[in-house]
Amino acid sequence: MATAKKVPLRQCMGCGEMKSKKEMLRVLRSAEGEVFLDITGKKNGRGAYICKDAGCFEMARKKKALERSLKIEISEEVYDSLKGELEKIDK
Repeated sequence: MATAKKVPLRQCMGCGEMKSKKEMLRVLRSAEGEVFLDITGKKNGRGAYICKDAGCFEMARKKKALERSLKIEISEEVYDSLKGELEKIDK
């Protein structure tokens, strides 16, 4: 009798919904302190997840949820570059 494989769930930093890991984007803080999107979801570093929705990104930005989760202060320039990357992925 085969058992069902467990689907890893992650919580969105914007809306707070639990979704499967594959449905979400990972925002990564590397060991050097850089913050960027990790498309593969496998790079080393501290990660936080957001939905592939610009609205969720804006909510996470407003609540400073990414800053709390990644334990780093994020500048407006970094937020703008993350938003640009997110828009490229959405298309």
